[in-house]
Amino acid sequence: MNLNSLSLTARLSLLFAASAVIVLLGLGWVVERAVQNHFIEMDRHEIEGKLSLVRNLLASAPNAAALAAVPAQLENALVGHQHLQVTVFAADGTVWFTSGRVQFPQQRAGDTLQWLAWSDARQAYRGVLAGLKTAHAPLFSIAIAQDISHHEVFMRDFRRTLAMLTTLAALLTAGLGWAATRAGLRPLRRVAAMATQIEASRLGERLPGSQVPAEIETLVAAFNAMLARLEDSFRRLNEFSSDIAHELRTPISNLMTQTQVALNAAYEGEVAGEKYREILYSSLEEYERMAQMIADMLFIAQADNGLLQTGQGEVDLSSETRALFDYFDAWAEERGITLALEDLREPHAPPLTGDRLMLRRALSNLLVNAIRHTAQGNTVWVRLASAQGNLSISVENPGPDIAAEHLPRLFDRFYRVDPSRQRDRTQQRDRTKQLDKASEGAGLGLAIVKSIVVAHGGSVQVISNAGCTRFQLVF
Repeated sequence: MNLNSLSLTARLSLLFAASAVIVLLGLGWVVERAVQNHFIEMDRHEIEGKLSLVRNLLASAPNAAALAAVPAQLENALVGHQHLQVTVFAADGTVWFTSGRVQFPQQRAGDTLQWLAWSDARQAYRGVLAGLKTAHAPLFSIAIAQDISHHEVFMRDFRRTLAMLTTLAALLTAGLGWAATRAGLRPLRRVAAMATQIEASRLGERLPGSQVPAEIETLVAAFNAMLARLEDSFRRLNEFSSDIAHELRTPISNLMTQTQVALNAAYEGEVAGEKYREILYSSLEEYERMAQMIADMLFIAQADNGLLQTGQGEVDLSSETRALFDYFDAWAEERGITLALEDLREPHAPPLTGDRLMLRRALSNLLVNAIRHTAQGNTVWVRLASAQGNLSISVENPGPDIAAEHLPRLFDRFYRVDPSRQRDRTQQRDRTKQLDKASEGAGLGLAIVKSIVVAHGGSVQVISNAGCTRFQLVF
């Protein structure tokens, strides 16, 4: 039988039964030894009493005639002691007196008492062999045997009864243990029953932790924490599904509209190469937008599953930042924004090790985000700093404060501070400005930043107060 397949109730019941058997066997062994020792002491006491009697009768005989009368005295003294036999051997080993037919394993005694235990085909004996010198005989050997068969019968019955009681106690303990365990695990079954009723649509429910035993409180707390994580994950997944549907709906609607316009023009016989080229260019832009969105989503999915392979090259953050400044300079100048770099790193600070293109992409996304939310006439600062083995990159821009409840979710996919805001791409986008198109994004830029930083073993945080918002990457 595989114990792993048994229920917890059955396991505890078996443990109770096994514990009861071990305790009862130990107790039975102690009692059995105590009874056995008691019988031995009783036998020795009786044997020693008869030995004293025989010695006294033999030693007190004043002459040979009195010694000859001792056997008759012994016969009278042994009346009523059916289980006791006394045999006296002469110096030459012949039987001088005997009250029975017990065969002793040895017949000669020394100066000390020799306790013996033996058995024949039918009975068991315990006895003693002792020597005695008298004035009328050089040496007598006194042998006394006690029939202990009745003790052996009692002990066999005792062991049989003990085995029966132990078995009965084990069964009774198993039954009581099963009942007690069932009653003790009732709160756990109640918690399990409540857990089975929780579905995806009811993840907001929680198990009550106030009316359960202390041993189950930890389980309930862990289960409720798991439900909270699942609820948050489902919420994010629902928002993600809704956002991606919204993001893809607009370019698909544009493609459908442009295709319908082209078909209507074809049916009406309007053949205008310039118009068709404009429609094709517009469709190409929407395809590129969707392709970029899908590529970004795949990138984030790889990061979530630990599949991003970061390089081990040294990255000069100062040079990479200045290169990005050159790239964004025209766009920033058109918006009346200044880009500034401040390097506060310690002298001889070690360079950052990682994938140059990934880190450049993360910094680029932060710059795009900062430029887009900076008013004309202000400056976007990029600061590099190092302290205690950590390297930090911060991108800071002036602008309206972001509410504290939005800060933890800024790096979620498709998350917007104002979710009710609907964007009309055809009105917001100036097709002649490539950087403005790139700055719109699809709500994945900051999510990609976090994925890249985490893949490099770093952390990202955002602080927004006093009219300034700062994104900081720490490696």
